[in-house]
Amino acid sequence: MAVTAVLWRIWRSRNWVVFEGKQFGIPALMRQYHQQYQEWIGLLVSRSQGGPVPPEVEIPHCPMICLWDGATMAASHSVGGMFVKNHLGDVLIARGFQFAGIEYPLIAEALALREAILWCRDSGFAEVRFEGDAKVLIEKVNQANTRDNKVGALLEEIVGVLGLIGGFSVRFVGRHSNRAAHLVARKALHLYPTTSRSFNILTRFNSRM
Repeated sequence: MAVTAVLWRIWRSRNWVVFEGKQFGIPALMRQYHQQYQEWIGLLVSRSQGGPVPPEVEIPHCPMICLWDGATMAASHSVGGMFVKNHLGDVLIARGFQFAGIEYPLIAEALALREAILWCRDSGFAEVRFEGDAKVLIEKVNQANTRDNKVGALLEEIVGVLGLIGGFSVRFVGRHSNRAAHLVARKALHLYPTTSRSFNILTRFNSRM
């Protein structure tokens, strides 16, 4: 069913592009696939229970998961990584970020979280749970505590964006649970400075994921 939903959305998007001149990016296509899949699941469950097929199927409460992490090097540069997946575990994006002139770890973590939040917002995601292992930073964000000499400005920006988007939340997870984002960040660190500031490295991910 998942494969069929992907092919169906690709075919529909292709027709819209060819016959109506519309343009679609990968995030929009993935959102359409996710909605299509949930609608079909709802129809399947309704039929299996012997009830009538509703004209509109309510999509279950299933936020996207965005794992994020930051890393620094002594050479005054830092990187961040984000790893977005849906509730089914399907990987939507693995993205790296590079920041010059940063060597304080908490700033790297805050920059990575900010970039992840802004990317998900700009991609049109309405509900995302951001999970990371920077416990001190996450506690400050959730308490809206922006009093910090080094990351105060970044905290204000993060808290401000989260306040405008009710479907975004941030929570702490252990390093083991955040391993995918950590690998993305380390890959971005390995590529520094041979690539652009922000880049998709999903195609470069290896089996360690």
